[in-house]
Amino acid sequence: MTRTKEQLIIENEELHSRLTDAEETLLAIRNGEVDAIVISGTKGEQVYSLSSAETPYRTFIEEMNEGAVTLSKEGIIIYCNQRFAEFVHEPIELVIGSYFKRFIVPNDKSNFDKLFAQPGHNKNNVLVISLINSLYLKLSIHLLPDYLQGDYCILVATDISEMKKEEKKLIELHNLLEQKLDIIQRLRMQLIDKKIDLNAEIDKLKISNKKLVKEITRHKLSVAALKQKLKLKQKKPNT
Repeated sequence: MTRTKEQLIIENEELHSRLTDAEETLLAIRNGEVDAIVISGTKGEQVYSLSSAETPYRTFIEEMNEGAVTLSKEGIIIYCNQRFAEFVHEPIELVIGSYFKRFIVPNDKSNFDKLFAQPGHNKNNVLVISLINSLYLKLSIHLLPDYLQGDYCILVATDISEMKKEEKKLIELHNLLEQKLDIIQRLRMQLIDKKIDLNAEIDKLKISNKKLVKEITRHKLSVAALKQKLKLKQKKPNT
């Protein structure tokens, strides 16, 4: 079908506009103004990071003090940084490719399964676990966004072993104080009981003293009466 001059002019302008956009995009990439590009395909939109943009983030992950782990939906470690390898005391090449749960004590595995089964995109789920090497970790886990292969989970692990030691000391101190308070309470009750017994003894002594005072008074009166009789007898003339 023969195209008219006007159609060719419009098509030429469209191609020129697309060429201008492409040149501007390439210029932005060359100048480092683009971190990633989005490409639409049969599997939907996919994001491709440029190596110059990815390097600072990868360096940050490798150098940070927390352990970073990427888990597959089966719980297999497909990536971890050096810090996490130090947490589990194994070379990084042996950690990658293994199941995350193999580093966790048996009692904490069910709690990890519950957390791992319900990760979210918009919120972090947090769990404290103990490793088989006695280290305590606080885990924060969430799904990757869909455009970043959302079947994977990102897990950040923070070593809280020292915090747990301090918590254990505080619990032990609390228990010791509870024991001492219990001892003091029992001693107090014993003192109260003794005081009650002492008051009862004092009351008995007071009663006894009152009886004794009455006896002494009666005895004094009897003695005085006898003395009076003796005086009277002594005053009478002998017959």
